[in-house]
Amino acid sequence: MKTQKFISATTAAVASVLSVGAAETAPQRPNIVLFMVDDMGWQDTSVPFYKERTPLNERYRTPNMERLAAMGVKFTQAYACAISSPSRASLMTGMNQARHRVTNWTLEKDRKTDHPLPDVEIPDWNCNGIQPVDTINNTTYCTPFPEILRQNGYHTIHVGKAHFGAIDTPSADPLTMGFDVNIAGGPAGGPANGGYLGQNRYGHNPDGTPASKFATPGLEQYWGKDVFLTEALTLEALKELDKSHDSGKPFYLYMSHYAVHVPFVADNRFIDNYETLDGKESKYAALIEGMDKSLGDILDYLEKNKLADNTIVIFMSDNGGLDCEARGQMPDGAGTRCNFPLRSGKGSVYEGGVREPMMVYWNGVTKPGTSCDDYLIIEDFFPTILEMAGVNDYETVQKVDGKSFVPLLKGTADSAWNQRPLFWNTPQNWTNCVSPQEKRRLGLGQTCAVRQGDYKLVYWYTDGTRELFNVADDIAETRDLAAEMPEKVEELSRELGEFLRGCDAQRPSPKSGTQVGAPFPWPDGVK
Repeated sequence: MKTQKFISATTAAVASVLSVGAAETAPQRPNIVLFMVDDMGWQDTSVPFYKERTPLNERYRTPNMERLAAMGVKFTQAYACAISSPSRASLMTGMNQARHRVTNWTLEKDRKTDHPLPDVEIPDWNCNGIQPVDTINNTTYCTPFPEILRQNGYHTIHVGKAHFGAIDTPSADPLTMGFDVNIAGGPAGGPANGGYLGQNRYGHNPDGTPASKFATPGLEQYWGKDVFLTEALTLEALKELDKSHDSGKPFYLYMSHYAVHVPFVADNRFIDNYETLDGKESKYAALIEGMDKSLGDILDYLEKNKLADNTIVIFMSDNGGLDCEARGQMPDGAGTRCNFPLRSGKGSVYEGGVREPMMVYWNGVTKPGTSCDDYLIIEDFFPTILEMAGVNDYETVQKVDGKSFVPLLKGTADSAWNQRPLFWNTPQNWTNCVSPQEKRRLGLGQTCAVRQGDYKLVYWYTDGTRELFNVADDIAETRDLAAEMPEKVEELSRELGEFLRGCDAQRPSPKSGTQVGAPFPWPDGVK
């Protein structure tokens, strides 16, 4: 019987936080590869996740994503948070972002990354990220699932982007988060300017010192060489898999690419494939194809070493792709808009910001070449991966909100699965790169949201506006049904408000007026 226990931080501190139960002793526990891409949109692939192929599917070359989709199942309604740090916090902890309170991207200790607003006070969110200790302010104390895997006999490998906690906090180093090995992971959320290039030492000065806080740590063996960052990470990951294979332990590989995060830098291995696109878009497409080659190299390794039959491969992105406005260009027509047919992109709770490309291969469990239209969310990965590994008894210091989607993989989920609510809370101010009017249109504001069944409610904290969309019928979220369906609005508002209050979620507050300092009301009107 599977049991997951939540223990208080006080109890855990006394009892040595990471006390875990034993894994199942069945032979040949599966290896697990989580292949995570940064800022990759739902449409940034030749694999169609929509009901039909679109011009964007024709633009990108991702033959190895096509290969993985043919091997297993693709999920058409996989969700994450709108920004990287919240998604990675939810992944590692199983907590909804409203509960862990990492609601924007992290970098420097005790410093929020929000752009200031003249009339709204952003709440004091957990800008130091998630931590394996309870001695850091503005953070969420947690039991990371890689630590549970490690304690249960897995060799745990981190490669690439970490972004778990701020500089000078314990979780800036992935080795504190349950990984036996860390390759090139640190506190930064993206590569340095020019940091994709080995010729630039991945963001280091000629004397070896970091040129900025975004310099990628390690990888010195490639400095000065014409080796793209995506390739260097892949080469090092394969070397580590050799070591793991020789150890006899099952492995968990978190292959977490910096691609396709800005800055867009030409991957010269593939840039000539996109001569018809403008400079920025051709670089972006080449970044995607380089990422896809990495996926293919890992799949090739598994097949060559006869590991494919006993290795689960999960593909996911941490948030939606950048919208055209955020890329510094206006939309160029409905058929080629950056995340079309989805509305908006990274930073927004509209579909373009939170719906992700996802695929799973699990030999003997997933059916080749199939598609799953049931929805799930990033915190579901925590209990799912542990169940895949046969780890059925474990303790965590945090309450886990996620629900294992193994029944979806096995085809045993009941009809109630798509009636459970999914929640988002985004009280921060991620960007000021567009006008207030455009921010409103793109959903780049202080919002929270719930999806339940076909319907999604978006609530704007600052003025109390509530928008209702039938995502199944209107994936582009162009028809606000709030005025037509007031009962559904009230129902979802109560659901969302009760969940947020139960998490002690944070809200922004006005800087002026009679209610200065008091948080804006909850979506159901409760103050």
